[in-house]
Amino acid sequence: MRENGGFATLGFLYQEVLKIKDCVWKTKTPFASIRRIVQDDRFFFKIKPGLWALKEYKDKLPINLIPQKSIVKQQEFNHSYYQGLLVEIGNHKNFQTFVPNQDKNKKYLNRKLGDITTIDKFYKFSYDHIVQKAQTIDVSWFNVRKMPEAFFEIEYSTDIQSSLLKFVELQDFNANFVIVADKVREKEFITKLSLNAFSAINKRVKFMSYDKVSDWHTKTYELMIIERNIGVYSP
Repeated sequence: MRENGGFATLGFLYQEVLKIKDCVWKTKTPFASIRRIVQDDRFFFKIKPGLWALKEYKDKLPINLIPQKSIVKQQEFNHSYYQGLLVEIGNHKNFQTFVPNQDKNKKYLNRKLGDITTIDKFYKFSYDHIVQKAQTIDVSWFNVRKMPEAFFEIEYSTDIQSSLLKFVELQDFNANFVIVADKVREKEFITKLSLNAFSAINKRVKFMSYDKVSDWHTKTYELMIIERNIGVYSP
């Protein structure tokens, strides 16, 4: 964690800690041990779900990781953080990942979002008016045929209905649609999705809380490491 600037996601810790040759884990559950260790508040503190830091670095963290008094600044950090988690999940699943051009320079931890996505130009998989709408979605995953696999919209204070309207435009494609928001907004999501305007997609759009995204990111790293250890994952 020190080598990473005093902070790290659980997934990053899983990947890096197990590479230390002189470190012997006398347990069959090293992932659980790492989770338990970072919850020791004598040495660590939680920044966000799945993101931890050393207490000794509390005043040395990058400014974008420090909780902001400005609601707008805090929302911007939260938004780019969950975009980054979803991009990394997609990358590990061997999908090609994209974020809108206006988000490419936003920070995800100590990197720009544009530096962790795998494609710079959005694939023209359909008519121009559909592609123009799709490329504004917060995170897009594409398969090896350059067709959309999944679209994710991250909602803080914005209207969920706007994201659902984007998904309606994409209903003819075999892609997954996901709204990511605070758990308290799930009821609002259900209400909006039940409107007649969204009847064509109401069985296809999923709601995912921030905690679920964080858990998914962590478990993706766990699975990747297990698969690598048994020889079924090569990257």
